Amino acid sequence: MYQSYALGLDPHQTQEPKSAYQTYAVGQDPYQAYERGHGPYQPHEPGYGLYQPGYSPYDDQIPDANSRMLAIQNAKAYLLKSSTTSGLNLYDHLANMLTKILDEQPTNAVDVIENISKDVKWAQFQKKMDTLRDECEILPAFEAAEKRKALFHKANEEGDEELEEEIGETPLPNVMETAFYFEQAGIGLSKDESYHIFLALKKLISVQPIQTCRFWGKILGLEMNYIIAEVQYHEGEEEEEEEVTEEEGKGVGEVEDEEEEKEKEDEPPKSTYKPPPVIPKEENGTGANKYVYFVCNEPGKPWVKLPPVTPAQIVCARKIKKFFTGRLDAPVVSFPPFPGNEANYLRAQIARISASAFSVAEMVDSPSTWVHHVQSILKQGRCVWFNPFQKSEEENEEEEKTEELDELQQELQQEIGPPLLTPLSEDEGIQNIPAWTAQPSTNLIPQYAVAVLQSNRWPGAFAFASGRKFDNIYFGWGHKYSPENHTPALPPPVQAEYPSGPEITETRDPTLEEELAFKAAREEALAAAEEEEEEEEEEEGIEDDEEEDD
Repeated sequence: MYQSYALGLDPHQTQEPKSAYQTYAVGQDPYQAYERGHGPYQPHEPGYGLYQPGYSPYDDQIPDANSRMLAIQNAKAYLLKSSTTSGLNLYDHLANMLTKILDEQPTNAVDVIENISKDVKWAQFQKKMDTLRDECEILPAFEAAEKRKALFHKANEEGDEELEEEIGETPLPNVMETAFYFEQAGIGLSKDESYHIFLALKKLISVQPIQTCRFWGKILGLEMNYIIAEVQYHEGEEEEEEEVTEEEGKGVGEVEDEEEEKEKEDEPPKSTYKPPPVIPKEENGTGANKYVYFVCNEPGKPWVKLPPVTPAQIVCARKIKKFFTGRLDAPVVSFPPFPGNEANYLRAQIARISASAFSVAEMVDSPSTWVHHVQSILKQGRCVWFNPFQKSEEENEEEEKTEELDELQQELQQEIGPPLLTPLSEDEGIQNIPAWTAQPSTNLIPQYAVAVLQSNRWPGAFAFASGRKFDNIYFGWGHKYSPENHTPALPPPVQAEYPSGPEITETRDPTLEEELAFKAAREEALAAAEEEEEEEEEEEGIEDDEEEDD
């Protein structure tokens, strides 16, 4: 097993080597072989370091049998170690490879040894007919197919009548047709994903009372993405969400007792600061809440309805820049603090992008003929301006206006946004970059080209126009373009200390001499007051005596 011979000698004429570990050629100095790295053991070999004291492997002696057996056992144990990935071990793999080579005897086996190794491994993972064996790992493609299996299942399979109803008027958009036009400009998703979204939208309209439906776009996330559907309900179908106000929860007719009033009188003074009035959200079906949005992470997963957006959320979303995680319940850690979680932040960004949406009536070549068809969002966070200081007639009769309220009303000016159907050419650019870029999908065949519009303010927002067909879509991270780096708002300055004065300055403790002097002065004052009282009493007694004599 360990015998080796010099090149050029007949192996049958060689003599048995004097040492079982002797691997150098006949006539070669063993120490030169050791220096060249041909010793009995190398540092990477299992038997390295097992030499016995007083024994040299290059002496004409047989090594200790125990040491040799231990080295063999260590080597075999190393080769029998199973892989944590495939479960195979190198010992069996090499044995199977040698068996295959000896059975097939390929030409130039050393040149195809890698392919033989792959074939041996592949044979281990082929599916066997025996059902008692462990099955192989489920492929990712099979897992994806299982998730999307529900999209291809027809809920109604009772006859042709229901099929005719489905073919009739339906709010389901033709996603594949829209994807075709966007594909002309190099925009969109793969055909498979577009078709899966098509089926997911069909499933959505089958469980919701939807009047209109549109594939809004796809917002990317760090962990998962958001596929967004924009819908409108039938009249009266949408349920109004219950809003809990601060006034709710208070008992009716709560009367404070006299003791509580006295306790309040003894309380320290309270701050007179009044927070700015809360701007109410716009009603469902109007303004920023004109549409309802459903999202899912990928086709086949359940659709989730996003909550309505509030002005405070839109105003704060303009001041922060956060990447989405793909989890609607994830907190939004930012400054200023965002009033809500990722679902609210996603809804605010959708409202901002939708307010920059557009619509067209025919194929165009200039941004001046593209117009906005969605109301813009004011700085207040609403599409229609709301006066927070406007009061009803009853409140005006009961309450008097204060000077502070008058000043705030004078400073507050009504915001007026641009009217509908405003040309995109009037939009303000970004430094030297225009707000929009319009171009044909191809210059080679212009008669069949599609007009494409790209937003430079919201990268990822596109629109196309082909005859009377048009649509807009969004694919991106949900962030607005800024030529400068995003700088978060600084926290407000620290509140100043209360001005120091004699009324609130703490006095120092008097010394002993000062206390004695104060005590003596007080006693003198009391004594003087007593003397004055006695004199007054004596004078009153004299006057009474004179009156009696009269």
